[in-house]
Amino acid sequence: MSTASTRRPASDVSAGVGLSGLVALVLWILFCRNWGSVVDLLGLQAPREPMSGPYASLATLAFTGVAMTAWSLLVDKVHLRPSTGIDWSQRRPLSETLDISITKLTGLWITWALIGCFYFLCRWYWEGQYLFAMDVLSAVVAPLFVLSVPYVLWLDRVMVEPRDASWHFGAMLIGREPWSAEEVKKHWRAWAIKGFFGAFMISILPGGFARVVEADFGAIAHKPVDLGSLLIEGLFLVDVQIGTVGYLFTFRPLDAHIRSGNPLLAGWVAALMCYPPFVWGTMGNADVLGYEVNTGGWAHWMAAYDVLLWGWAAMMVVLTAIYAWATFAFGLRFSNLTYRGVLTNGPYRFTRHPAYLSKNLFWWTSTLPFLVTNGSWTDAIRNTVLLGVVSGIYYWRARTEEAHLLAEDPKYREYYDWMGENAFITRTFGKIGQKLKFK
Repeated sequence: MSTASTRRPASDVSAGVGLSGLVALVLWILFCRNWGSVVDLLGLQAPREPMSGPYASLATLAFTGVAMTAWSLLVDKVHLRPSTGIDWSQRRPLSETLDISITKLTGLWITWALIGCFYFLCRWYWEGQYLFAMDVLSAVVAPLFVLSVPYVLWLDRVMVEPRDASWHFGAMLIGREPWSAEEVKKHWRAWAIKGFFGAFMISILPGGFARVVEADFGAIAHKPVDLGSLLIEGLFLVDVQIGTVGYLFTFRPLDAHIRSGNPLLAGWVAALMCYPPFVWGTMGNADVLGYEVNTGGWAHWMAAYDVLLWGWAAMMVVLTAIYAWATFAFGLRFSNLTYRGVLTNGPYRFTRHPAYLSKNLFWWTSTLPFLVTNGSWTDAIRNTVLLGVVSGIYYWRARTEEAHLLAEDPKYREYYDWMGENAFITRTFGKIGQKLKFK
């Protein structure tokens, strides 16, 4: 029997990283909810309302990020891994790496300027929820430029190969040294991912954070719909907060750098279809793949059955918990369309795509698209088919991600094979797929 069939490959991310972030997040939320008590205890002259503002949600990133960073460095000692591309035993003289650093900084600064131009030109960044993200990013521009100088100068002295993808882009701009077009593409794929998804993640921080911090649990403790909805909101908050940390903490000494962005066009199309402004049917207003036309949802159809309401709410909370678990299991390495190491523990022991599976099951069980309030078979059929298309998009997205990772890392190929043989969910779907294939 093959090794892949008997032993699951070790994960590049320990469970402790995500759990430390989760604990820190819960503690910060409790602190913000009980801010009034803190004011009284310390005798401060400050408002006693819960700290639920947008910048309190932003501060959460620092609180959770520092906790996960501390675990990564002090417990997992990720900075010592060869995969960082760093050799701490060598410290080149600054004079030896200065030209390299200047070239790299040129590439980074021009990249950030072009991303800023993209934000400026795209209208959706200057309305609605994105206004908060633009305020935040505008405020950090100057500190980012200043701090990038000592960071790059320091890091280049200990990197095994300081001429990375950012250096190649800078070399292309300066034109003094040979550069690789493939490395330039690699650089831009990574920064396009951070620029596009980073702004989106920051934009959705405040809403869920405020609702959880301000929630009156006592008033809804005996209401299955309200309590279930709030617990789901809290679990989505876990996903958003820790996911956003993953986009921002892409630091090489934490072994959390983006090793490659997905080079497949199909992967980008499948992913972007699931997010604003390209979103079709998976969130927000949808005309093309709108699957909620005249649907009452689970609370409407089960309103007369308390036991069923409680059971259905519990099921959806569990599905959302799996979805949140699939995010915080990544620790500092969560982001779309990237290869940042191989994750094999947590919910990824049971299926290669726990987030996509749980998310789609949640949509089906919460929407119940085949039940419509107007009695129209046409609407029921359309809703069901269109939600099926949305689920198909996520299947397509999963396959493109697998194709990317299979090409990048032998460990992922080993994990892929192990899951196909040993993971119940993956093995079961694989057998069904084999039976459906035409011979």
